[in-house]
Amino acid sequence: MRDEIVGMFRLLAALALTALCWLASGLGPVPPVGDLLDPTHGIWTLVRTAEPPRDATVIVPRLDADVRVIFDDRAVPHIFASTELDAWRALGYVTARDRLFQLELQARAGGGTLTELLGAAALPADREARELGMPRGAERLLAALPDSSEGWRTLDGYASGVNAYLDKMTAAELPLEYRLLGRRPARWTPIQSIYVFMRMGHTLAQSDLELQHLAAAVRVGRVAAEALFPLHAQIQEPIQPSADDPRTIATVLPPPGAPDSVAIEALRSIPPAALARAAARNGDALGSNNWAVAPARARDHAALLAGDPHLDLTLPSIWYEAHIVVPDAVDVYGVTIPGIPAVILGFNRDVAWSFTNTEADVMDRWVEQVDDPLRPTAYRLDGAWEPVERRTEIYRGTHGERLATDTLRFTHRGPLTRVGRRWISTRWTVLESSAGSDALRAAARTHSAAAWMEAMAGFRAPPQNILVADRAGTIAIRSTGWFPVRADSGRGDRLRDGTIRTSDWIGEWPVAEYPQAVEPAQGFLASANQEPRDPRDEHRYLGADWPPPWRALRINALLRADSQVTVETMRRWQRDPGSARVERFLPFLLTAAATRGSDTTLAHAARLLAAWDRRYTTENEGAILFELAMRAVDRRTWDELLPGPTPSGMILSGLLDDSKSAWWDDQRTPQRVEDRDEILSAGLRDGYREAIQRYGSPELGRWRWSRVHPVGIWHLLHLPSLSALGLSVPGGPSTLSPSSMDGGGEGSSWRMVVELGPTVRAWGTYPGGQSGNPASVRYDDRLPLWVEGELAELKFPRRPEELQPRSSLRLTAER
Repeated sequence: MRDEIVGMFRLLAALALTALCWLASGLGPVPPVGDLLDPTHGIWTLVRTAEPPRDATVIVPRLDADVRVIFDDRAVPHIFASTELDAWRALGYVTARDRLFQLELQARAGGGTLTELLGAAALPADREARELGMPRGAERLLAALPDSSEGWRTLDGYASGVNAYLDKMTAAELPLEYRLLGRRPARWTPIQSIYVFMRMGHTLAQSDLELQHLAAAVRVGRVAAEALFPLHAQIQEPIQPSADDPRTIATVLPPPGAPDSVAIEALRSIPPAALARAAARNGDALGSNNWAVAPARARDHAALLAGDPHLDLTLPSIWYEAHIVVPDAVDVYGVTIPGIPAVILGFNRDVAWSFTNTEADVMDRWVEQVDDPLRPTAYRLDGAWEPVERRTEIYRGTHGERLATDTLRFTHRGPLTRVGRRWISTRWTVLESSAGSDALRAAARTHSAAAWMEAMAGFRAPPQNILVADRAGTIAIRSTGWFPVRADSGRGDRLRDGTIRTSDWIGEWPVAEYPQAVEPAQGFLASANQEPRDPRDEHRYLGADWPPPWRALRINALLRADSQVTVETMRRWQRDPGSARVERFLPFLLTAAATRGSDTTLAHAARLLAAWDRRYTTENEGAILFELAMRAVDRRTWDELLPGPTPSGMILSGLLDDSKSAWWDDQRTPQRVEDRDEILSAGLRDGYREAIQRYGSPELGRWRWSRVHPVGIWHLLHLPSLSALGLSVPGGPSTLSPSSMDGGGEGSSWRMVVELGPTVRAWGTYPGGQSGNPASVRYDDRLPLWVEGELAELKFPRRPEELQPRSSLRLTAER
């Protein structure tokens, strides 16, 4: 009864706030409140159906045998099936039961049909998906799957499970979002799963390197742009361990030059929105972490593994937790992405694994010569005209009405897009790679790190740093994916000449040559989106302008300092508030301030920073001053580049060693030439004044990090009443649990620690809950644990009888 009361009040609050913000959201007219409040068929039915029955039996077509699903006290389904195909059918069923609206929304985002669910407000997002070629790519990938293949049968089986729930679902169980939108759920087909994969590729494997370089060359010349957005990180702490990690590469920045005329012409063809996206993506990325410790460095002599992917945080979560058991085949626990039939991150009885994004460049762009600049029908290639493939895209609204029609064009490389006076084609590995679920399912069946790595060789996109540990004590890591081999210069961070075939990709790296390490002498491995291999050991192009390795530096420093690592240590490190970035920059800020002794404002700011313990804990009062000062330093240092993309913090770090570099000079003050200490001290003064303006005097106690950097976890429709906003958590830019200073909705999406002893033990949590129904206590019941940085023990039974069920479900075949 208490749970029903809580759910009722939540829905009442949701309705009241939704009515106020619905029109502002662009989702259309306010839903008919009378229908929603109807006592028989309105939203109150969601309260009554928020918690599943204690025991239930349902018919699921095409099952080979009965499937038993036991839900534990954290609402995790433990699926016991006779065949793997039945297990994926059951996973489709329970995922639809708990996350139906999320399933459809994610698939439509990848397929470019959000307007059919959300209306015209979603047209820009749909156009982006289709112009990238995502629906076309999905259709081609599905068509390439033989009907008899495991991949096809699994996608089809998962779809039949989703649709079995739709057939069984009563009007009382219709999710709230459909009621607010006045829509009904669509049927699920195998291509929907590929659309979800496309959406993940869109999140993890896009690249704007060409645009960043162009924007810089327009302002400061091509030579300077090359140095500002370099091929390699200035501090090397690679994923594949090197002899003298960490290693610093001297930063040599040529002075700003004259605007590059070729870049100016090229930039005219780039839409302002694309440049804005490129500017927003630069800088110190949030990224993800994983690390593993060999038994020799663990207190209890068992391999340890930690996984901590940082992604957009939503309610419900991107992840859905599940356990799949098929006798003599698979016994795997972890998190799935709703819509994809595979455990993405997790463990079995012998092996545990986690991923981070590789950040490799797998998207290239070619400038094409076409026969007609308005409506091209052919493009020039090696002196001959090749036909352009055309495809008509119709965008429909919520009632099937036509909202817009586009004619999209494709070369042999991929989608062809008009930008200004030019046509640019794009090739992207995500459009040509299977969803990777086949490799994940095969890897889940393995019993050693070596076998797991071999199974994952077929995982091609989006590229990931795959980390694995096994009970025998082996730890291994590999940057895995489709890494293109490019002809000519080999670079992918420049616009390429589309008129010649020699500018095309000519192959891909063999798996044996991927960055990797197995059983390293140092006894640990870690990845945090840093450059995978030291450039001394790798001369081929893998990517450019890598995220700064601040998190990698911190993780490896912690690992090097501890030869008796425990599970508790691993869990604590996932929320470690220290920062290698602060350790690099803070001494220079304090030294610069000391050179301006007569400036009382600056002296006061320096005293506050000097007293800071350099940690991003919730109650500290120094982090806000440091972050505002660093923003001001960036603005003053890179004034020549604004507005537009600016270099990452790694370039600024290297610049610290050259106090007289021309880049320190502020071009907005032509009467004088500033040096490093002048810019740093001015930035600290600017940051202090901004902090005063925003939060008042530091003596008022309003500079606490928890006040100025709350984390917001938004509902999928961005409705505040269904979101969790203003959460206070430790961490900041470039800490191991990173988050932006302005309350962004990115962060740790799934924390997991696994101990691979005689019996595998694991702990984990994510911010949210298993249910997508806001009336359910399982909608956000994990949030308090996540905010406190605690992990729940993950129940891993071999048989149903080992669980104390919260509820159970028997799926039975049609008789």
